[in-house]
Amino acid sequence: MWCEPHTYQALEIDKILRILAAGCRSPLGQETLHKLTPAGDGTALARRVGRFRAYLQARDRQGEYPWDGRLRPLSPLAEEARRAGWLTGEELVTVRIALLLAKRLRQRLRTDGETWPELKDLARTFHDWDEEVAALEVLDEDGRFYDHASPELKRIRQKQFTVRDAIKRRSQQLFQDSGTASMLQERVLSLRNGRFCVLVRMDAAGGYPGLVLEKSSSGNSIYVEPQILLPLNNQWAVLLEEEREEESRLLRALTGLILKREKALLDTEESLGLLDLYYALGERMDRDRWTLPEWTPKKTLDFRQARHPLLGDRAVPLDLLCGEGYRMLVITGPNTGGKTVALKTLGVCAYLAWMGFPVPCREDSRVGEVGELFADIGDEQSIEQNLSTFSAHVHHLVAILKSATERSLVLLDELGAGTDPDEGSALGIALLEHFRKLGCLLWATTHHNPIKHFALATSGVETASMEFDLSTLSPTYRLRLGIPGKSNALLIARKLGMPGGVLRRAREAMEGQHADFEALLGELEEKRRRLEREMETLEAKTREAERLRRDFETRNKEIQEKKDKLLEQADHKASRIIREAEEGAKALLRNLREAELAKAHQEYQRKKHHFDRLEDRREEREVRRVNRLAAEGSTGEPQVGDRVEIPGSGLRGDLVALEGGDALVQSGPMRVRVPLKRLKRSADQQRNDPPPRIQVSAPRGVSSSLMVRGMTVDEAMPLVEQYLDQAYRAGYGEVSVIHGRGEGILRREVQELCKRTPFVESHRLGGPGEGGYGVTIVRFAS
Repeated sequence: MWCEPHTYQALEIDKILRILAAGCRSPLGQETLHKLTPAGDGTALARRVGRFRAYLQARDRQGEYPWDGRLRPLSPLAEEARRAGWLTGEELVTVRIALLLAKRLRQRLRTDGETWPELKDLARTFHDWDEEVAALEVLDEDGRFYDHASPELKRIRQKQFTVRDAIKRRSQQLFQDSGTASMLQERVLSLRNGRFCVLVRMDAAGGYPGLVLEKSSSGNSIYVEPQILLPLNNQWAVLLEEEREEESRLLRALTGLILKREKALLDTEESLGLLDLYYALGERMDRDRWTLPEWTPKKTLDFRQARHPLLGDRAVPLDLLCGEGYRMLVITGPNTGGKTVALKTLGVCAYLAWMGFPVPCREDSRVGEVGELFADIGDEQSIEQNLSTFSAHVHHLVAILKSATERSLVLLDELGAGTDPDEGSALGIALLEHFRKLGCLLWATTHHNPIKHFALATSGVETASMEFDLSTLSPTYRLRLGIPGKSNALLIARKLGMPGGVLRRAREAMEGQHADFEALLGELEEKRRRLEREMETLEAKTREAERLRRDFETRNKEIQEKKDKLLEQADHKASRIIREAEEGAKALLRNLREAELAKAHQEYQRKKHHFDRLEDRREEREVRRVNRLAAEGSTGEPQVGDRVEIPGSGLRGDLVALEGGDALVQSGPMRVRVPLKRLKRSADQQRNDPPPRIQVSAPRGVSSSLMVRGMTVDEAMPLVEQYLDQAYRAGYGEVSVIHGRGEGILRREVQELCKRTPFVESHRLGGPGEGGYGVTIVRFAS
């Protein structure tokens, strides 16, 4: 997407980029941000967003990427090296810091690239700097060469040590000489201008044997090079010069080594800046709830609950849509009602999205194909060019007309303003018609009724208004689609104290059709408000009805389960009575005399027939009950592998085998045999029902935290559910679930699970030192 320079200024993009740049940890990230331009096409944009998403996921799973707060820009150093031929030791240490960091980042990115291929290309921009880093290790942190930097430097410094030791021994003789020691201000050897000397009292300066170097800062003494130290000082001066020459040679050699790979060095600087920018954008997403909109190849924009970055917490979220159902939107409403803010918010969101950056909007937002971005916003009057406001707008509109294409997004503020209303309205309608035929996306604001008429009557053009609260005579800054808004100029004037006579004369001066149209808009606005109130009431009643329906179904199910349980208990009791009666009858028969056996047998058969009929009726009730429950929650006869349940018992399990009319059901650690006709297929075939409550010992080795950072929702949630159950049974009062920051999807799923888990009392995000947004702290019910 190309953004016209005039549009860049009108949308105040530079201010927004400065807000983002403040989150960078070094000038490299800030420089990268300001050099970056919107992606050229959808492929490039998808590549940018994909790499940034991969960075966020790798950061959440593997931790923050390495960084060094001492990092400084490298391009000025490269330029200085070309100009002067060498860099100082301190400057070479700055280069070494960057190369060492690049080496660590290269290793990390190559490892992460195995999981996130989008990071492989970024890893390649961090070249191999092993040779250069090894060469620069001859410098300490202050930029001074170690003795082993070269054999010659080592020889010189060893000689310096010998000479300095000799000077110290000779100076001790001076301090012990009774003839001259009394002339000294203090018995300390000093180094001035590269030569060792002593501090002599001013009154004794003429009598002390040696060469005067300079006066002390107090003026009460002078620095004198003793005659006895002159030969050693000369040797010391020669060695210092040799050291400087050798260090200069080493600095030139190291600088030349770096300059040989200047392009690779600048590539490394650019990649370091990009990672710093990624860090700033990731922090912005976590702190201010910015999101990455999804890319769509359609020519459409859909930013949900968008907020203007410069307004901060004062911004009213707006749903900004264009491209589906209509390609042009005309916004009306009172001055200071938020029309221009809505226009700018759309432009800013489109620009940030095409930069591949997160946008201050909701997660379900989308950005589509936009080739160019044009905006004509604000007062463009120029005294230097002797242009009026209207002339300046026309001048810019002509430039837009020449450059706009069907892929453009055009934002026009106060269309038709600045001139005669009739002529301005006609020009505004003509512009809208031109852009409509061109097929581009367009948002415009206006106060002119003819333009409102055009928007209402033209296909592909939608109207909207900025809501105005008539009760308080103040704007609410909410965007309402479908109905144009009134300017409410007279109402606002009345609120600000305009005399009533002036207002009456103004109403009389309004043309009839304009007055009628304003009245129509007022009537439509009132109907819209009434419909919204009715919709709110209807939605509230619908929610209440849905709640009552759920309560009824829950209570009905509870009653039915109680009924089934009572019938089952009664049937079990009846079966037991029948069995006991049969056993008693058989015992009675065995004890009867032979003569009475036939009569007793007849009585037994009669009673047995009665008991059989009772048992048949019980079995019929059982079959009806099972069939009813099966019809409610399953279809077809259970098969091996199905998730099944025994109606009324609360027992669920997997059907593992069929043996005749019986079924073997595996429920947790238990395997039970159940008549097949008593089973029904469970409505939940995904085996996530809670197992039967069986008293078991608390699990051993359960950690106080669970790490699922970097996993998908499908991978993580079964582990989190199992872990919470184990941790609760292990006796923990509070545990941590580490899900990372990312885009917040996994965090929300974990917290939703906590809400519906009965033994979880509360949950919260981690505080300082606990992991922040990347951790959820779960507290169990006691």
